[in-house]
Amino acid sequence: MNHVTIYHNPDCGTSRNTLALIRNSGEEPVVVEYLKTPPSRETQVALIAAAGLTVREALRVKGTPYDELGLNDSKWTDDQLIDFMQQHPILMNRPFVVTPLGTKLCRPSEAVLDILPQLQQGSFTKEDGQAVVNAGGQRV
Repeated sequence: MNHVTIYHNPDCGTSRNTLALIRNSGEEPVVVEYLKTPPSRETQVALIAAAGLTVREALRVKGTPYDELGLNDSKWTDDQLIDFMQQHPILMNRPFVVTPLGTKLCRPSEAVLDILPQLQQGSFTKEDGQAVVNAGGQRV
Protein backbone atom coordinates (compact mmCIF):
# COMPACT_ATOMS: atom_id res chain seq x y z
CA MET A 1 0.00 0.00 0.00
CA ASN A 2 1.43 3.34 -1.03
CA HIS A 3 1.26 6.03 1.61
CA VAL A 4 2.93 8.75 -0.42
CA THR A 5 1.94 10.39 -3.71
CA ILE A 6 4.12 12.82 -5.63
CA TYR A 7 2.89 15.04 -8.46
CA HIS A 8 6.11 14.82 -10.42
CA ASN A 9 7.83 16.33 -13.42
CA PRO A 10 10.84 14.17 -14.34
CA ASP A 11 12.40 17.14 -16.19
CA CYS A 12 12.57 19.17 -12.94
CA GLY A 13 15.60 18.76 -10.69
CA THR A 14 13.66 19.75 -7.56
CA SER A 15 11.03 17.14 -8.38
CA ARG A 16 13.67 14.46 -9.04
CA ASN A 17 15.44 15.25 -5.74
CA THR A 18 12.13 15.12 -3.87
CA LEU A 19 11.28 11.73 -5.38
CA ALA A 20 14.74 10.45 -4.43
CA LEU A 21 14.28 11.66 -0.83
CA ILE A 22 10.94 9.85 -0.63
CA ARG A 23 12.58 6.66 -1.87
CA ASN A 24 15.48 7.20 0.57
CA SER A 25 12.92 6.86 3.37
CA GLY A 26 11.98 3.39 2.13
CA GLU A 27 8.69 4.49 0.53
CA GLU A 28 7.86 3.70 -3.08
CA PRO A 29 5.40 6.47 -3.84
CA VAL A 30 2.61 6.69 -6.33
CA VAL A 31 4.21 8.87 -9.02
CA VAL A 32 1.78 11.04 -10.95
CA GLU A 33 3.49 12.65 -13.92
CA TYR A 34 1.07 15.54 -13.88
CA LEU A 35 2.04 16.83 -17.33
CA LYS A 36 0.96 13.49 -18.84
CA THR A 37 -1.93 12.87 -16.42
CA PRO A 38 -3.05 16.22 -15.01
CA PRO A 39 -5.03 16.13 -11.77
CA SER A 40 -8.73 16.89 -12.00
CA ARG A 41 -9.85 20.37 -11.09
CA GLU A 42 -11.18 19.05 -7.77
CA THR A 43 -7.89 17.32 -6.97
CA GLN A 44 -5.88 20.40 -7.91
CA VAL A 45 -8.02 22.65 -5.70
CA ALA A 46 -7.75 20.13 -2.85
CA LEU A 47 -3.94 19.87 -3.18
CA ILE A 48 -3.50 23.63 -3.06
CA ALA A 49 -5.83 23.98 -0.07
CA ALA A 50 -4.29 21.05 1.82
CA ALA A 51 -0.82 22.56 1.31
CA GLY A 52 -2.07 25.82 2.84
CA LEU A 53 -1.29 27.79 -0.29
CA THR A 54 -3.17 30.40 -2.25
CA VAL A 55 -3.83 29.59 -5.89
CA ARG A 56 -1.28 32.27 -6.85
CA GLU A 57 1.35 30.61 -4.64
CA ALA A 58 0.77 27.34 -6.50
CA LEU A 59 1.45 28.91 -9.91
CA ARG A 60 4.77 28.35 -11.60
CA VAL A 61 6.23 31.27 -13.53
CA LYS A 62 9.57 30.00 -14.87
CA GLY A 63 9.35 27.98 -18.07
CA THR A 64 5.59 28.45 -18.42
CA PRO A 65 3.17 30.66 -20.39
CA TYR A 66 2.57 32.71 -17.18
CA ASP A 67 3.87 35.98 -18.63
CA GLU A 68 2.34 35.59 -22.11
CA LEU A 69 -1.05 34.88 -20.49
CA GLY A 70 -0.69 37.95 -18.26
CA LEU A 71 -1.31 35.94 -15.10
CA ASN A 72 0.46 38.50 -12.90
CA ASP A 73 -2.61 40.74 -13.39
CA SER A 74 -4.70 40.85 -10.22
CA LYS A 75 -7.90 40.77 -12.30
CA TRP A 76 -7.73 36.97 -12.46
CA THR A 77 -9.83 35.18 -9.84
CA ASP A 78 -8.72 31.95 -8.20
CA ASP A 79 -11.26 30.06 -10.34
CA GLN A 80 -9.84 31.61 -13.50
CA LEU A 81 -6.27 30.79 -12.43
CA ILE A 82 -7.31 27.17 -11.82
CA ASP A 83 -8.86 27.20 -15.32
CA PHE A 84 -5.47 28.27 -16.71
CA MET A 85 -3.70 25.50 -14.75
CA GLN A 86 -6.20 22.99 -16.13
CA GLN A 87 -5.53 24.20 -19.69
CA HIS A 88 -1.74 24.42 -19.15
CA PRO A 89 -0.66 21.86 -16.50
CA ILE A 90 2.91 23.23 -16.62
CA LEU A 91 1.53 26.24 -14.69
CA MET A 92 1.11 24.07 -11.58
CA ASN A 93 4.21 24.36 -9.46
CA ARG A 94 5.89 21.14 -8.46
CA PRO A 95 6.33 18.81 -6.80
CA PHE A 96 3.28 18.46 -4.60
CA VAL A 97 3.61 15.54 -2.19
CA VAL A 98 0.77 13.96 -0.22
CA THR A 99 1.50 11.74 2.81
CA PRO A 100 -0.43 10.67 5.91
CA LEU A 101 1.33 13.58 7.68
CA GLY A 102 0.22 16.28 5.25
CA THR A 103 0.43 17.83 1.82
CA LYS A 104 3.21 20.15 0.77
CA LEU A 105 4.65 21.92 -2.25
CA CYS A 106 8.21 20.67 -1.80
CA ARG A 107 10.34 23.61 -2.84
CA PRO A 108 13.11 23.19 -1.83
CA SER A 109 13.07 19.42 -2.15
CA GLU A 110 14.12 18.83 1.47
CA ALA A 111 10.77 20.31 2.57
CA VAL A 112 9.43 16.78 1.96
CA LEU A 113 11.31 15.60 5.06
CA ASP A 114 8.69 17.39 7.22
CA ILE A 115 5.86 15.16 5.97
CA LEU A 116 7.48 11.76 5.35
CA PRO A 117 6.12 9.07 7.68
CA GLN A 118 9.47 7.23 7.79
CA LEU A 119 12.96 8.52 8.54
CA GLN A 120 15.69 8.70 5.94
CA GLN A 121 17.55 5.40 5.65
CA GLY A 122 20.92 6.81 4.70
CA SER A 123 22.77 9.82 3.42
CA PHE A 124 21.36 11.89 0.58
CA THR A 125 22.96 14.47 -1.67
CA LYS A 126 21.02 16.53 -4.18
CA GLU A 127 21.88 16.43 -7.88
CA ASP A 128 23.72 19.75 -7.47
CA GLY A 129 26.02 18.20 -4.82
CA GLN A 130 24.34 19.75 -1.75
CA ALA A 131 24.29 17.30 1.16
CA VAL A 132 20.82 17.13 2.73
CA VAL A 133 20.91 14.02 4.94
CA ASN A 134 23.94 12.48 6.69
CA ALA A 135 24.77 8.77 6.96
CA GLY A 136 22.71 8.56 10.16
CA GLY A 137 19.61 9.74 8.30
CA GLN A 138 19.59 13.18 9.95
CA ARG A 139 19.27 16.53 8.17
CA VAL A 140 22.60 18.22 7.53
